[in-house]
Amino acid sequence: MLLLAVVVVSGVATAGPPPAYFVDQSKLPFDALPNTTTARYFGVHGGAGYRIEVPANWNGDLVLYAHGFRGTGLELTVTNPRIRQWLVTHGYAWGASSFATNGYDVKQGVKDTHALGELFNGLVGNPRRTYLTGHSMGGHITGVAIEQYPQAFVGALPMCGVMGDNDLFNYYLDFNLVAEELAGVQAQFPFPANYQTAVVPGVKAALGTPYPFVLNAQGLKLFGVTQNISGGPRPAFATSFAAWGNFLFTVGTTGTGDIGVAPGNVQDNSTRVYQIDSDPALSPDEIVLNANVLRVTQDPQGRHPNGLSNIPPILANFGIPVVTLHTIGDLFVPLSMEQIYAQRAIAQGTSGRLVQRAIRDHNHCGFVVPEEEAAFAALVNWVTNGAKPDGDDILTPSAVVDPKFGCKFSLPGHPVPLSGIPIPFPACP
Repeated sequence: MLLLAVVVVSGVATAGPPPAYFVDQSKLPFDALPNTTTARYFGVHGGAGYRIEVPANWNGDLVLYAHGFRGTGLELTVTNPRIRQWLVTHGYAWGASSFATNGYDVKQGVKDTHALGELFNGLVGNPRRTYLTGHSMGGHITGVAIEQYPQAFVGALPMCGVMGDNDLFNYYLDFNLVAEELAGVQAQFPFPANYQTAVVPGVKAALGTPYPFVLNAQGLKLFGVTQNISGGPRPAFATSFAAWGNFLFTVGTTGTGDIGVAPGNVQDNSTRVYQIDSDPALSPDEIVLNANVLRVTQDPQGRHPNGLSNIPPILANFGIPVVTLHTIGDLFVPLSMEQIYAQRAIAQGTSGRLVQRAIRDHNHCGFVVPEEEAAFAALVNWVTNGAKPDGDDILTPSAVVDPKFGCKFSLPGHPVPLSGIPIPFPACP
């Protein structure tokens, strides 16, 4: 028998001013997958749209999914997990929230995802176990939620996540200020309102023509710095840089550095030491670069060391199994995010509960669905049977630079980079 539970199915629900976020409730209903029988719940809870699906053969476990950055529009939308087919056919219930706000509001995402789990208890029943997963900003939400609600979840799968929290925005600052310095352009912070039209074209022209496909000596220095701040030398980085070299001028360069959610600037490069090559000893060029690049210091009210304020930090202080996935050619949310998370886990004494997997792709969240399914299945096996899965060494430079890095868990079917460069990731040797 097909079961369908409906909560608030028509009209527009407002999430409260200001600003006037809203959920178009006509977009909330969703059909069962072919050859599946499920109960489906949808509606608005606490200003956030949601979907819940429970298979007829529910195994008692729930998977909550946190979506990525939606931009700053006012419409709030729900995304089904990409592993929905696997979850339903294996008996797992799942739930996903739109969150009650857009923007880079991790705090709201954490609170609304946790609230959805509590709503599930009332609509369906208390699950035996609850897992948490998410992409990109949803990975950040996952990393924070398992620390803020340590008893709520048994396992977590953050994918392409902002696991270094504020350091992502430092990375955007690093790229742009270094590019300006290498191009001989006087940098300003905050970046001027006409940065994209009046400044960036001249910076690019000074780094190579056509940038980023042809780099001169100064452009090659930017290439080296970007490689080091994004995770270190690794396979096919030249293609990654070509795919992302233009895009990186467009992020973290508007406003006053508050990322739209903090009461002050969160970006900081005051202590960053920039390296062009892989030698930790500073070369003459590196000494000049570090001496002359514009230095920016965060505002005291911009960051908080813990809790859910502003851009919530991830401390890696977790007591449950965590498996992460990250593409090694992603320069939007780079591999360095995972390295920061791994280093924090070592400092916290939680590294034994962390497994990280590298995937060979240049795109942000550029996984094929079977890679996500395999990672989640491995997480479940770890939680239920105590079998810790294999992962990749992402901290040892010799392992990361190895031509086979990322081969262990990468599966066929990856597209070419988002920029349209017709160069797929090289096959594993």
